[in-house]
Amino acid sequence: MTQCLFFLFYVHRDLAARNILVNSNLVCKVSDFGLSRVLEDDPEAAYTTRGGKIPIRWTAPEAIAYRKFTSASDVWSYGIVMWEVISYGERPYWEMSNQDVIKAIDEGYRLPAPMDCPVVLHQLMLDCWEKSRSERPKFGQIVNTLDKLIRNPNSLKELVNSSVW
Repeated sequence: MTQCLFFLFYVHRDLAARNILVNSNLVCKVSDFGLSRVLEDDPEAAYTTRGGKIPIRWTAPEAIAYRKFTSASDVWSYGIVMWEVISYGERPYWEMSNQDVIKAIDEGYRLPAPMDCPVVLHQLMLDCWEKSRSERPKFGQIVNTLDKLIRNPNSLKELVNSSVW
C-alpha cells in the first residue's frame, strides 16, 4: 500500500485509517493526498513545511517538532494505522489531548498492543515508532516482514498477554 508512495518519492503526511479505502476484495488504497508532497526523486529526502495543522496522533516526533516530513515519518504513521486496524478503529491515544500525546511520546510512551494482537505485529508497530527515524524500518522492509508473516501464519499465534482493555 504505502511502498508505492516510497518508490514514487512521495511523502503522504496524513497516513491514517480514515484515509485508507478498502474494496470488496480487501485491497487497500491510500487516499487523500491533500498534504502529500514530492521528495525530489530521492526517497531519503525531506519536505519541510511551516504553519498549517498536522494530525498529531499520527505524526512522527521530528515532524511535529521541526515540521520535517520524510518517508520515515510516514513509516511512523503507518505504525499508527496498523494499531488502528488491529484495535478495530480505536482512537490513538484515546482521550489524551494533543499536547499530552506530544509529551508522552517525547518521554518514550508508545501505544500498548491492542487486545489479542500478535506479538510480531506489535513489535513491528514499535519498530515503526522508533524515536530515531534512521532506526525505523523502510517500507520495503515492512512489506517483506508482512509477506513473511502471511506465508507463515503460525508466527501470528503468539498474542501479547497484557492489554489495557
